[in-house]
Amino acid sequence: QVQLVESGGGSVQAGGSLRLSCAASEYIFSRYCVAWFRQAPEKEREGVATKNWDGSTTYVDSVKGRFTISQDNAKNTLYLQMNNLKPEDTAMYYCAADYNWLDGDCSPVRKFNFWGQGTQVTVPS
Repeated sequence: QVQLVESGGGSVQAGGSLRLSCAASEYIFSRYCVAWFRQAPEKEREGVATKNWDGSTTYVDSVKGRFTISQDNAKNTLYLQMNNLKPEDTAMYYCAADYNWLDGDCSPVRKFNFWGQGTQVTVPS
């Protein structure tokens, strides 16, 4: 059972940066799809970025050019670097992982079996 623990959230002024971290209990990057999601109050959960075991990444249009998903294999840690933050980025951010060695699919709509507890990001308007 993979355990994921996020950290790095906080409150930052518009235009600022934050780096979220997601520490995994075991090495998952060779056969898993990993992702960051977010959910703002009264809104549906949204897939922000995904990273597949082959290195391919996807981003939702609203964060392209501002957010970067990356990993540190030695630390079993997934990151989300967020630059030029905007008030509309305010949300609870979650990391997720799912074993996808057999199908290779790493889209945000797949069913992710492992989730972290979330970390809050607030960008005051």
